[in-house]
Formats: sequence, C-alpha cells, structure tokens
Amino acid sequence: MKKILGSLLILSLLLLNSCGKADTGCQPIPVANEKVQLQAYATANGITASENPNGFLYEIIAPGSGPAITVNNTVSVVYTGKLMDGTVFTSVAVSQDWQLSSVIDGWKLGIPLIRKGGRIKLIIPSALAYSCGGNLPAIPGNAPIFFDITVNDVK
Repeated sequence: MKKILGSLLILSLLLLNSCGKADTGCQPIPVANEKVQLQAYATANGITASENPNGFLYEIIAPGSGPAITVNNTVSVVYTGKLMDGTVFTSVAVSQDWQLSSVIDGWKLGIPLIRKGGRIKLIIPSALAYSCGGNLPAIPGNAPIFFDITVNDVK
C-alpha cells in the first residue's frame, strides 16, 4: 500500500509540476506581421513586386508560354533561394524536377503564375515557407525567404 501511495504522490507531483508551463512548441508568425520586411526586401533588391492575396510578393520576369501549371504538375526548374539578409541557402543551376504538390506553399501558389519558360521572383513569408520549424541548418524558424525560379519544363 505504501508503494502505491508513494507512486501516486510522485505522479501527482509530476503532473502538477508540468501544469501551467509555457508551451515550448514553435509559433508561426502571421503573414501580415512580415509584410513590412517583405516590402523592404523588394525595395532594397529592385524588385517591382505585386502582392498575392495569400501574402507573398512576386515579380514575373518572363511569363513563359503553354498550358497553365497546376499543383498536379511536375516542374523542372533552376532556382536560387536566399534569406532576407541575402545569404544564399540553395542554388540549383541544372534543372531539377519537383512535384509541385510536395513543395512549400509559396511555390505551390507562386509557380502557377507563370508557364513553361517563365521566370518569377518570389518573396515568401515564413508561414508559406518553412514556418516556425525552419529547414535547419540553412533556414531558421520563422524566416521569410526569397526565390528566383525559372521553369524549364512542365510535366
């Protein structure tokens, strides 16, 4: 009986100790909270950006041609990705295939704005990129990012 009471006491103390502690899980930043930072990046980098209703900024450099791209397509792209401080975290010079349904939301929403042969610059808020979890070690949590993407093929 003493063992049971002792175990219950320890369990109770553990439960009480865990109550009321702050949530240590990550908290995504709302898109609206990064709007000024995205606009500043566009201005500093000479990007004449339009704002998508979802909150990302984009500039279509070349619209491309052919059928519209959808999230069901695989796109063959070359791209460069940067943090807002200009740090390049990825650069792909030889076309790489991506199933559009499996990429970040910023790509899912931005790439369909162009077609095969098109080029677009995307300034993506963190909530439409890697959110609060980031993509470590290259992309910290809650980091808005920039991509310059050229679509070479659509399948």
